[in-house]
Amino acid sequence: MTRTADPDLSHIPGPRGLPLLGHSLQFFRDSYGLQRRCIAEMGEVYSVSAFGHRRVILQGADALELVLGDREGLFSSTEGWDVLTRLFSGGLMLRDFEDHRRHRRVMQSAFKAPAMRAYLARMEAEVAAALAGWPTGRRLLFASAAKDLTLRMGGAVFMGLPSDDPEAERTNRAFSEEIAAAMGVVRLPLPFTKMRRGVRARRTLARRFHGLIAARRAGGGSDFFSELCRATDEEGRAWSDEEIVDHFNFLIFAAHDTTATTLTAMAWALGAHPEWQERVRAEVRGLDGPLDMGALDAMPLMDRVMREALRLVPPVPVIPRRATRDFEWRGVRIPAGARVSVSPGLVLLSERHWTDPDAFDPDRFSPNRAEDRGHRYAWAPFGGGAHKCIGMHFAIMQIKVFYAHLLRRHRIELVGERPVRWQRMPIPHPKDGLPVRLSAG
Repeated sequence: MTRTADPDLSHIPGPRGLPLLGHSLQFFRDSYGLQRRCIAEMGEVYSVSAFGHRRVILQGADALELVLGDREGLFSSTEGWDVLTRLFSGGLMLRDFEDHRRHRRVMQSAFKAPAMRAYLARMEAEVAAALAGWPTGRRLLFASAAKDLTLRMGGAVFMGLPSDDPEAERTNRAFSEEIAAAMGVVRLPLPFTKMRRGVRARRTLARRFHGLIAARRAGGGSDFFSELCRATDEEGRAWSDEEIVDHFNFLIFAAHDTTATTLTAMAWALGAHPEWQERVRAEVRGLDGPLDMGALDAMPLMDRVMREALRLVPPVPVIPRRATRDFEWRGVRIPAGARVSVSPGLVLLSERHWTDPDAFDPDRFSPNRAEDRGHRYAWAPFGGGAHKCIGMHFAIMQIKVFYAHLLRRHRIELVGERPVRWQRMPIPHPKDGLPVRLSAG
């Protein structure tokens, strides 16, 4: 489906915006505030003008189920995320319907149990090495440190490169430039822009990946890239070299900022609620034996804290799609080609599904309360339906490994402004970088 112009949405109510900019600045500055005002004034179906297009916003858990579940093939993820096409074309999230299902089946083999156990061993080594360099007793900007850590993981766990390998540093630098371009406001590769540097970095990475494929296909490497090079579906179908490059390039992007955001949100939660930090520390320090899959599953308190941090600060608070044909929702006709967005972030803070939703309360995920079970899309920080994050268990494993190592030896103390203020869009981050102090003990 290729569209050259957005359809007429004048029949769908929406607030007045600034000339040319529309509501773009409000989305960046206070996305949740803008959306809540629109819901209060116009209900759960409205339109806003942002980032050069008018788009329909559908609110609520039922809307998440409609759009993300997409049982009727109404919504294109490829065209919804067209802002990423220049840098990440061919990635799994930028594919639709049968093409997406075919590629997802191949990728699943890279997340099977033997591969995950190998990734766990690599993660442990890299996390331990990284934490050895983090300062104790001095101010540390946690958000930046978390992003550096996930980049380091990209070289070691994803590519199998030793962290002291010069090629790993060059690769990580190119990843950084590509990710910065994806988050930038300027979407054209104009001179001196982040996008120009990002496009150049994409070419550099593609050459690097192409040069590794033959050896990784023939070898027995246990890193993620090697697994992708050998991946096949149930019928033995594999990817072309170009498809491998496209998928790997996107996966590094998808795993980087989202994981760093969750690590940072957990540090904020643990620092702001020391009673929970002590409970999780006791749980971690009480583990017997190696940090294997069984040990990661035997940390229910850490799991609740992680889920609550993801509820309060989901890495992707808004998910875009584009309608493939006309449909109706809540009595409103939405035409084919309309840009449609849903908001997991607001559902995660909705009084319909959560008791005292703005409060930090990990026990809401305990078996006797299970507030997340009230609606299948009440808790959807990893999306849902066919496009639910394929790396969800990989990301959770990485987060638990990190905090198991950190909390065995350190406490986290917040030393910045209170309360912590979060920039929600495009990827959530604390506005002050979340300064912390790690103390031994």
